[in-house]
Amino acid sequence: MNKYIFALSFILIASFSFSGFAPKDGKINWLSMEEALAMNEKKPRKMLVDVYTNWCGPCKRMNSTTFVHPFIVDYVNDNYYAVKFNAEGNDTIQFKGKVYVNKQFNPAKVNTRNGTHDFTMAIAPVNGRVAYPTIVYFDEELNYLTGVQGAYGAKDLEPVLKWFGTDAYVENPDFNSFKATFVPEVAE
Repeated sequence: MNKYIFALSFILIASFSFSGFAPKDGKINWLSMEEALAMNEKKPRKMLVDVYTNWCGPCKRMNSTTFVHPFIVDYVNDNYYAVKFNAEGNDTIQFKGKVYVNKQFNPAKVNTRNGTHDFTMAIAPVNGRVAYPTIVYFDEELNYLTGVQGAYGAKDLEPVLKWFGTDAYVENPDFNSFKATFVPEVAE
């Protein structure tokens, strides 16, 4: 009987160790906008803002695949302040002397469409329209660089991260020519 209890205990301990209850290493250090801005004051660094919604399927896919890829995790954590921003959330954002709110927020609609936050409208439109997910890039002085819409896998996100992360966009403002000579590290 003791052998069975020992075996069952071992299986339970092992299952907790490999489950979601175990501490997770290798995650992007996601920050609130307020945290990222405070950190940027002390040590300037480029910033990326993942603009998502609770109902967005491609956003969820990026969270479970792209944003957990070891290379992407390490590169983002080493080179950016990474912000998760709910495009329909109720946070009050103070950015570059301006206050942004979601005037249409309804707490009864937390997991459905809930009105677009003013900050989303300020940073996420590309060619006049907002789509989710959008990753918005800022330089160290918090100047807007660009928003990139769509769900990307790790292999497709890597050149964008490096184009901004290495300042290659300054010397070569044409992303397509940068990408044509880009040598990826992500094998995916």
